[in-house]
Amino acid sequence: MGARGEFRLAGACLALLIPLSVPAAPAAQQPAEEVFDYRVDWRLWHAGDIRLTYQTPPAEAQQPPQAIVTLKTRGFVDSLYSVENKYSVEFDDGFCAASSLFEVKEGRKRRRIGVTYQDPPGKVNYLERDLVKDRVALRKILNVPLCVHDELAALARLRNMPSEPGDVIELPISNGKKSVLARVEVQGRETIETRAGTFDAIRYEAFLFNNILYRRRGRLFFWLTDDERRLPIQFRIRLRVYFGTITLQLVNKESK
Repeated sequence: MGARGEFRLAGACLALLIPLSVPAAPAAQQPAEEVFDYRVDWRLWHAGDIRLTYQTPPAEAQQPPQAIVTLKTRGFVDSLYSVENKYSVEFDDGFCAASSLFEVKEGRKRRRIGVTYQDPPGKVNYLERDLVKDRVALRKILNVPLCVHDELAALARLRNMPSEPGDVIELPISNGKKSVLARVEVQGRETIETRAGTFDAIRYEAFLFNNILYRRRGRLFFWLTDDERRLPIQFRIRLRVYFGTITLQLVNKESK
């Protein structure tokens, strides 16, 4: 693979990190808005930044929780293959996905991907538009369980599930193009140093690559703090040797 191909793949992998970095739906006593900032590193470079804003409308608004995640490539990677994506999702109190919207700006590619769940019940509708050519790029309808998660809602549910090293968890996940029963292993306790501080954490591995949810070959690890907050402090995608590892670490967290 040439240099340009590697950076195109880097952009795609950074984009995959967007729906894997959302925190759990806040309980009533938690802030109405939380902001998480992550730094993404690839090889020797600061490859990008991710900002997550999580909003919980007041009960009287009768609106579901919403997570908005933005990703922007930086520095050397941005000069070779720019990525500026935005992903948003709504789901209910049981972490069942309702709808998501993915706005893609990767190099010259411009896509708008909308997914609706359970409309009608037991179905997920996927619609991807090519904004450059002004046409539908892909449309799919899948059968899914009556409660299915996108990747954000799946992580939110995991943060609310007590778990110990050695546990194996299975969750129904759909990104609109594919629906799977994904396996997550709880692997062990570690101490993780980030720019936001040092944390006692639990390491998980989510089996989404290798033609499960994503066709690309790789492994996905993430770390949640080993306390009642269960903050997502680090993510790591290990790809083939020639491409290497992408690491996402928490830099800052704010509550409003």
